[in-house]
Amino acid sequence: MPKLKNVSFVMPVLNEEAYLERAVESVFAQSTPGKTELVLALGPSTDQTDAVAKTLKNKYPDLKLVENPTGKTPEGLNLAIKASKHEAVIRVDAHSELSEDYAATALQILNETGAANVGGMMVAKGETDFQSAVAFAYNSKYGLGGGSFHVGGTAGPADTVYLGCFRKSVIEELGLYSSKWVRGQDWELNLRIRSAGHTVWFDPRLRVGYWPRKSIKALAKQFFSTGVWRGSLTRENPLESSFRYWIPPLLVLGSIFQIPLWIYLFAVAGVSFGLSGLGFRQKLWLLVVLPTIHLCWGAGFWFGLMSDPRKAR
Repeated sequence: MPKLKNVSFVMPVLNEEAYLERAVESVFAQSTPGKTELVLALGPSTDQTDAVAKTLKNKYPDLKLVENPTGKTPEGLNLAIKASKHEAVIRVDAHSELSEDYAATALQILNETGAANVGGMMVAKGETDFQSAVAFAYNSKYGLGGGSFHVGGTAGPADTVYLGCFRKSVIEELGLYSSKWVRGQDWELNLRIRSAGHTVWFDPRLRVGYWPRKSIKALAKQFFSTGVWRGSLTRENPLESSFRYWIPPLLVLGSIFQIPLWIYLFAVAGVSFGLSGLGFRQKLWLLVVLPTIHLCWGAGFWFGLMSDPRKAR
């Protein structure tokens, strides 16, 4: 198998004027053994995202812009991948910042393991007290359940990874991302990769900074939608559903049947104020953030498990 050294970064973008420049600069700050390009798939943004992208295009000659009329993530990823020219493809999120040696390390791992996809950890970060509380929830087993790409783990084969560095020929053979999955498309693609006999590889050295939502409303909407698509994925692939995915839905079910919610809220308070590393205001926000994540995700899960997720778009 030939060693890969050239890499195409692909990024779907929609209403990301606040984060796009930082994300693009983190890509072009990467040191790789070969050639590098970045393809942005621009959705129909209602802010100044397109103007920011065009300014960045003038600054970086290896930046390519393609239109994504639907604005949906899987379509944007597929359009960007089709427009890319290298065998190694790294997915980047506009809310993310790659660590300094991310691309070089990903290529090394891809070459050493022969995997079809390698990825690592989402390391959430915050600028405000609220966002810092959300970031803590992302990075803690108390928030998103302790998956390795949130809290770390040992390098090796995995069910799924965050973002990822792919072999383009493999995912093209598998039909790229499924347009059906507005969310959870990375998990579903990694399932198909594994089902085809290829390896998905996790390595905690691959770290990506991530900026969470900035308001309770945006957070609630995000996690309800994420829960919907996880529920739908579970309906179609029940044997691939980890028990940790069922904890928030069971919490919601217990609340409906009048199992005292105060027990859960008391536990949240204990977790929030028993933690070190957070300021007092951040701990207060965590009292709101954790129930928002758990209950919205759990409610969305039941919706997706029992109905067509396209109704929640």
